[in-house]
Amino acid sequence: MSGQQEQRHGGQPQGTGKRKGKRRSNKDEAQTLLPPPPPPPDESRAERVLYVGCEGESTEPDYLNHLKAQFGDGSGYEGQRFRIQPVYVKNGMTPAEVVASVRGTAKEDEAWALFDRDQHHDIPKALAEAAEESTEVCFSHPSFDLWLLLHFQAYGGRQSGDSKDIVDKLRKAHPAFKRFDKRNDKSIKDDRWAALSDKDALKAAVAHAKSLVTQCEHGSCSGNNGKTYAYDRDKPAKSTEAWAARSGHALDCPVLGRDPSTDVWRLVVSLGIVPDSTRSVTGRGHGYRHQTSGV
Repeated sequence: MSGQQEQRHGGQPQGTGKRKGKRRSNKDEAQTLLPPPPPPPDESRAERVLYVGCEGESTEPDYLNHLKAQFGDGSGYEGQRFRIQPVYVKNGMTPAEVVASVRGTAKEDEAWALFDRDQHHDIPKALAEAAEESTEVCFSHPSFDLWLLLHFQAYGGRQSGDSKDIVDKLRKAHPAFKRFDKRNDKSIKDDRWAALSDKDALKAAVAHAKSLVTQCEHGSCSGNNGKTYAYDRDKPAKSTEAWAARSGHALDCPVLGRDPSTDVWRLVVSLGIVPDSTRSVTGRGHGYRHQTSGV
């Protein structure tokens, strides 16, 4: 039955003006109303699973875990559900180790690698292996600390792998970071996360990071060309140059010359946490595509 009990009515007896209803049986009384069928699943609410390799053992994993805790339930701008699993080790990893570690852990799920310029010598190797395995790269020059600072202010000027000026400005930019990186405390928790997770601060960080791409000394780079959709791993692997250009930088823009810059904005936008006016949504679900201009 479709949710309502069947009603049965008897005929009207001759010689009376009253209508008698037929007495219902115990079977009729015991029938249960069935609930309506559940609506079809909404693919836009499907949970994305991302493994994100981290060079550091504190700041980046803290930040990612808070992103997951606060926005993973779909409370971001696009209502996208996601689960992030940070991949890191004690005392950190080099960029090439980050790529190898996350790729081996992620298996068939999405793989992202976060690493800094610092003074590493294996960045070209890391980029080449990331391209071969379709591991997305969030490269920060000089460091991830730049991404934190961009939540509060714009920034510019070559740093040559040194984060001292960035950390000094971050300490002054918000009271929660007054003692950041003192006594080795680079954690992201409590009032620090509250400051970073403000929606306006996140939007500002994305805008400032994209602006750094457009201001690149190369002259042909544009933040609006950054790719934030998940690349189809069934497609042929891209060249190292093409893979590195997913950040919005030109194909022939040397990665080590992108100073200062940070690609972490691509991950935040890809997760649908904040809007990006330069892209349009063409599909949803795991591996869904966010299309922007270019390849």
